[in-house]
Amino acid sequence: MDTSNPSVFVNAELLRLYVGRRVRAVIQVQSEGNGVIYGKSTDNNQIVVKGSPPFPLSKFVEVIGIADTDKSIRADVWTNFGDSFDTSTFNKLCQLANGEFKPLFI
Repeated sequence: MDTSNPSVFVNAELLRLYVGRRVRAVIQVQSEGNGVIYGKSTDNNQIVVKGSPPFPLSKFVEVIGIADTDKSIRADVWTNFGDSFDTSTFNKLCQLANGEFKPLFI
């Protein structure tokens, strides 16, 4: 596993804590246009993702990149996660990775 450029697990609420840092999030793609993807985070809030995604995108996508603002990510890695994904479990992972079990995560 490459640990030279770690990324923090985030949902939309946690994104504000990591502006300017490398993050990873899973979104449900809602719409796309002009190089911007609008998605619903695993905590049901909106995240805007900028960058050059591979097409076609599946319904759920993991993005890794720099948190541009408290509501947006400039992604450089896009991974299709398919059309079915347990958002509740990933959201819990985000909370654990930024809370009590933070030392276990890079």
